[in-house]
Amino acid sequence: MKKPSSKIRDEIARLQEQLKAAETREAERIGRIALKAGLGEIEIEEAELQAAFEDLAKRFRGGQGASNGGKKGDGAASVGASTAMVPPGAAQGGNGEA
Repeated sequence: MKKPSSKIRDEIARLQEQLKAAETREAERIGRIALKAGLGEIEIEEAELQAAFEDLAKRFRGGQGASNGGKKGDGAASVGASTAMVPPGAAQGGNGEA
């Protein structure tokens, strides 16, 4: 038997709330880690930082770490490549104090 549209809308609304809560938890977790690594002190354009995060995500998903520009254009790939190769703990002393 098919569900009435009102029940489907209620279910969609409930799932959207769950998605929003999950995204908030994930953002807070990533934010805490980024701050611990010293990223809060680095002056970098948001697009470059996003490109670096995308390269890092590719690395951990099994893809190649540094792309050749992708959507972000020149310069963004080199940021991701250098960020991905920094050993854990080394980012705090190096990049934060420029």
